[in-house]
Amino acid sequence: MRTRDLSYWLFLAPVLIALTLVVIVPLLFGVYYSFTDWNGITSGNFVGFDNYIKMLHDDEFGKSLWFTVKFSVASIILINVIGLSLALVVTSKIKTSKFLRTIFFMPNLIGGLILGFIWQFIFIKVFASVGDVIGVEALKGWLSTTQTGFWGLVILMSWQMSGYIMVIYIAYLEGLPQELLEAADIDGANAFQRFRYIIFPLVAPAFTVSMFLTLSNSFKLYDQNLSLTGGGPFKSTQMVAMEIFQTAFGENQMAYAQAKAVIFFVIVAIISLTQVYFSKKREVEM
Repeated sequence: MRTRDLSYWLFLAPVLIALTLVVIVPLLFGVYYSFTDWNGITSGNFVGFDNYIKMLHDDEFGKSLWFTVKFSVASIILINVIGLSLALVVTSKIKTSKFLRTIFFMPNLIGGLILGFIWQFIFIKVFASVGDVIGVEALKGWLSTTQTGFWGLVILMSWQMSGYIMVIYIAYLEGLPQELLEAADIDGANAFQRFRYIIFPLVAPAFTVSMFLTLSNSFKLYDQNLSLTGGGPFKSTQMVAMEIFQTAFGENQMAYAQAKAVIFFVIVAIISLTQVYFSKKREVEM
């Protein structure tokens, strides 16, 4: 027993050390610096809650937070709907299912910056050309307004993550007891009824995992926001991660940016834990 216990901790030690050095220690230092006037070089003087009080009157931070919330809600819904739909397609009895799985997952392998530049070309050049051909003015200057920039980011995020979420749903769909589906067929249940009363309740755990992943990834989005819209026009599509970065490295207010990061961390943690709690509770009720 002692040997097994010792080997267990020896194998676990590298992970615990890495987690402590890369996550926990920087987090503690960040919380400390948020209560100082640290400028990134000197240690700074303790200023208490001044940075947090200043944040209450920061309209730019509030607007970026609200934009991030709207973007996250739209992205979560679209990504999970598309991901589950793709999973249902590739788990059906079609010959090209394995090929389609690869194709649908491939966008997730592209880096965020490259992906943003690809879609920037599509939205600006391709949409403008199509608009000229079919005579639709709305397709021109797609990223020049807040509304179209918002949906551009949602489309980009959905295209990138849907294949990844699809894989999670596939794992649960392929584990469904076939006898239940066969019994439903014999009883005369149609496709919608099978999905509503059998498939969806049984894949609820996958929904919990997918919701958590899409929620966390949507809130902390930065690369795609930088390369697609750059926060424009007039910072109207600037998300929280970019706003914090600009505060730290654009305005050189490191401690203030760190305070924003702490509040952002708390918000995301509360929302994520609340989502997991209610999703797990719903699984039990199902």
